[in-house]
Amino acid sequence: MPDDEGHPAVEEIELGPVLAALADPLRRRVVRELALAPDGTARTCSSFALPVSKATVTHHFRTLREAGLIQQVDRGNSRMASLRRADIERRFPGLLGIVTAEAEDSVR
Repeated sequence: MPDDEGHPAVEEIELGPVLAALADPLRRRVVRELALAPDGTARTCSSFALPVSKATVTHHFRTLREAGLIQQVDRGNSRMASLRRADIERRFPGLLGIVTAEAEDSVR
């Protein structure tokens, strides 16, 4: 059962919602940037500078959180997002490598 903030337990992270969350290029960008950052990196939602409204940013981060891809923690008047790297690797080994490889391919 998800916690009070909507984070599913590791064993509740399912492939369907993870893939649905990653289907959107902006959400994939968020996961890619967090995956390429040092483990434990936490960023505010606004630091990703997504080219959408604040309400849409909120939707994207809720989708990532509810899929189990990110952990969000309130910090005053903002929320910090960090990648659930170990949990994702435990459930779906290699998935983050695929997401980060897309970034490398798109740079070439």
